[in-house]
Amino acid sequence: MFRDIRAQELKNPVDVAEYLFRRLHEIGIRSIHGVPGDYNLVALDYIKKNGLTWVGNCNELNAGYAADGYARVNGAAALVTTFGVGELSAVNAIAGAYSEFVPIVHIVGYPTTGAQKDGLLLHHTLGNGDFLAFSKMSAEISCAVSMLNDHHEAATLIDHAITECVLKSRPVYIGLPSDIVTKKVDGDRLKTPLDLSFPPNDPEKEDYVVDVVLKYLREARNPVILVDACAIRHRALTETSEFIIKTGIPAFVAPMGKGAIDETLPNYGGVYAGDGSNKGVRERVESADLILTIGSVKSDFNTAGFSYRVSQLNTIDFHSYGVKVRYSEYPGVRMNGVLSKVTAKLGQLNIESGPQPNNDIPDTEQDSTQPTITQAWFWPRLGQWLQPKDIVITETGTANFGIWETRFPKDTTAISQVLWGSIGYATGAAQGAALAAKEQGIKRTILFTGDGSFQLTAQELSTMIRNKLNPIIFVICNNGYTIERFIHGMEDEYNDVQEWRYKDLPAAFGAKEGEVLTYRVETKDEVEKLFKDEEFVSGDTKKLRFVELVMRWDDAPQALLKVAESAAKRNA
Repeated sequence: MFRDIRAQELKNPVDVAEYLFRRLHEIGIRSIHGVPGDYNLVALDYIKKNGLTWVGNCNELNAGYAADGYARVNGAAALVTTFGVGELSAVNAIAGAYSEFVPIVHIVGYPTTGAQKDGLLLHHTLGNGDFLAFSKMSAEISCAVSMLNDHHEAATLIDHAITECVLKSRPVYIGLPSDIVTKKVDGDRLKTPLDLSFPPNDPEKEDYVVDVVLKYLREARNPVILVDACAIRHRALTETSEFIIKTGIPAFVAPMGKGAIDETLPNYGGVYAGDGSNKGVRERVESADLILTIGSVKSDFNTAGFSYRVSQLNTIDFHSYGVKVRYSEYPGVRMNGVLSKVTAKLGQLNIESGPQPNNDIPDTEQDSTQPTITQAWFWPRLGQWLQPKDIVITETGTANFGIWETRFPKDTTAISQVLWGSIGYATGAAQGAALAAKEQGIKRTILFTGDGSFQLTAQELSTMIRNKLNPIIFVICNNGYTIERFIHGMEDEYNDVQEWRYKDLPAAFGAKEGEVLTYRVETKDEVEKLFKDEEFVSGDTKKLRFVELVMRWDDAPQALLKVAESAAKRNA
């Protein structure tokens, strides 16, 4: 029998799969999402052995969405699928994570190295002997691809992939053949933790950029700060917060950056999205003589149809890959170090204040005698009900735009998919977020999704019940795809969906008596009653809470109307 001499020489041999899952545990992952398949089954045996929990999702797409939501709360996530049919089902979710800078380690169970070498006509293949076709597809939506076909290189490739995943905050792809799972690698490597710290900026370059930023900042009379998603994704929130607090400069968020700023701060000014901005925000931001953007993502939905009216001549952009001051670019100078030094060198400024957003109900809604729940009434009212440390997930559509009108309490985490915008995302993401919240002791995870979106990924309600999670789920029942209606086809049947008995679904998915609380609210008074129900409100309630929230089919937040109008013009 052939023996691997190099493996025999290892002083502390461990199986490849053990090495992989121990590294995942090291970076803080505690639960593994995915779907079993014959090419990954042997690897799955190692999950529980290494202090991890297998979630078990209803399908791979949902598992990918759930891993995305888990990563946004936890810092990183892992997904296991099988070769071909499984991994391709997850591609949409992984593409969304790549687009929005979410770190997911995607592990794909492969056929044996021998089968690949011989080009066998196996199930789940294209029948042409090409076993790299799918990894090539995933290479376009991964920042690293590690094929573990040689176990002597496996540990190095695993370490590289996981490090890239965290530092670049994007998905990576690891191909694990079933015969490599039990091969041996050097376990002593595990004694040295992965270096997940950002490489420091060149001091000379950094100091130069800091001086340039300070020059313009000291000359400014009414500057503003605009924080966006990449400040969250690239771990710059501490530096951002210190900068905002010390300078006192009016600070705003873009829609993708919602939750990046402590919205209880006196200088928090609201959501800036061009024409879709909160009241008074557009005027204050666009009249500024200096705009400091942190982690900006200037996509169409994030800018309300590219309706920003600001000049690059008045802008300083801080990014993970460099800093741009007006039209001068400084690549390789990461924002974290620059922000820290600017904060340290710049004292309190005498700055013109910005608007003060609140959760007051608009006068038109206060004066209305109509009992119907409206978008304009609900989202500010929600802000009055939210609690510190809540996790709030909003789906593409009315919820994503309505939440702009909600001022958050302290330490609120917001999850949405503004750039990729795959409907159905939020329900899957809520499962992952609720699981990460449970692991971290965060009490309330709250989902808002439209009925059309919910129908795409409703099975994840089953996964939540199976894993004894207790999110609060609001399904907005407004008879279809409202955001699509306002873009095109207001009353056309392709924007309609079959009306389900949504609150009957927990029982259909196997919830036992007393495990889930269900509600249907059709009026403002019923919402008020629900928001005062102690069992419903409490973060200590162990039961999943499921609400049918009824709204008019033709009602939408004002910001959505502006974005839809812009999208319709571009699509024409």
